[in-house]
Amino acid sequence: MLSLLYYLTEHPWIINFRWSPTQSWGATWSFLFSSIASYIILSIFLHLFLLLIRQTRPVSLGPVPAFHSLIMSLISVTIFAGTLFSAVAEIRDTRWSWRRSKITPFQWLLCFPLGTRPSGRVFFWSYMFYLSRFLHTFRTFFLIFNRRDLSFFSLFNSSILILMSFLWLEFSQSFQVLAILMTTSTYAIVYGYRFWTGIGLPGACFPFVMNCQIILLSCNLICHIGVLVMHVTKGGCNGIGAWILNSVLNAAILVMFLNFYVRTKRKIKVNAIVEDVDEDGEKFVKGKDKKI
Repeated sequence: MLSLLYYLTEHPWIINFRWSPTQSWGATWSFLFSSIASYIILSIFLHLFLLLIRQTRPVSLGPVPAFHSLIMSLISVTIFAGTLFSAVAEIRDTRWSWRRSKITPFQWLLCFPLGTRPSGRVFFWSYMFYLSRFLHTFRTFFLIFNRRDLSFFSLFNSSILILMSFLWLEFSQSFQVLAILMTTSTYAIVYGYRFWTGIGLPGACFPFVMNCQIILLSCNLICHIGVLVMHVTKGGCNGIGAWILNSVLNAAILVMFLNFYVRTKRKIKVNAIVEDVDEDGEKFVKGKDKKI
């Protein structure tokens, strides 16, 4: 246990981490925008290419999607554990400096003090979360090969997750610790479930992935309100400008997802065989565990 905590919180790479364009891969604005643009262009090109050659049947990828889900689930668990134990260590080491401001550990999770720099334990795991967003985009390519429609929401959601995680680091944005904990815990469950169904095991009899997404978005909304209250009552939170942009983007994702959710419910009422549709467009046959 002690050796595990060492590699999660006390390793020199973690303690001495510093977000910098010269020290961190992918830490420049040019890389951010070029990588997002490349992801969108490649997705559209692949989708159009399959339409052009009239590839109507799904392209079999074998165990690759299931393996990707397993890897993403394990990565999410690791980042969750690293962020959680690193936050505990940071609270232990810096709590003495909060006495004048009279803030609690939970308030610190919502609102970083002004002048916080992107270095140390929690920002190392925030950086790991940022890098993991690029692995998340592979799921879009799997869906395209499986001949599902390429949705704007899927492209927008993946791109915004990359952008927001970059902003967290670039501006030492408040609330990111809780956001990472909530997101990685949800993704660990969701990708674990996708691995479970991907290897042919029975799925849930209700829209499991969609319900997880709704819970995550609801928790995000509540925490954003908490950040706003802290910013007004405690004299300011670090990175509030990036937080405002983050809030706008989260609101856009929430509106698009709710619209998607309503349309899905209508489809279920019209066509009784459709039982579950997740945010990527996955469908399950009612009464069976086989995807369609």
